[in-house]
Amino acid sequence: MLMKNLLNKILGHIEYLKTQPHETRRKVAFGAAAAGSGFIALVWLAGSLATGAFALKGNPDVANAGQEAVITVTPDGTPVAGLAGAAAALQEPDAPAHIEIVDTTPKKEEVKQPEKTILPF
Repeated sequence: MLMKNLLNKILGHIEYLKTQPHETRRKVAFGAAAAGSGFIALVWLAGSLATGAFALKGNPDVANAGQEAVITVTPDGTPVAGLAGAAAALQEPDAPAHIEIVDTTPKKEEVKQPEKTILPF
């Protein structure tokens, strides 16, 4: 019942606008388009804020999301942070410095070729 009354009011207003000058109808059309776009943008913004899409990058909860903390430990078991921690983690103090590169790229799975399908007509 409420929707029917609202629809009748909207249709009555549209009929009224048809009697107005072109400039007035154009202003109403642009105003309605802007209001609709603004409503959609507001819903999008609220959804983005609610899901954390606009979280600051400096936030440690977001920066480390899904990642485990990397802790470097010296041979005697003392945890060390930063680049100095990597150097302090050497087993032998006189050992030459080196860099170990670990390949972390995912391996590509073999893609099966689709079988040809014959459709008789």
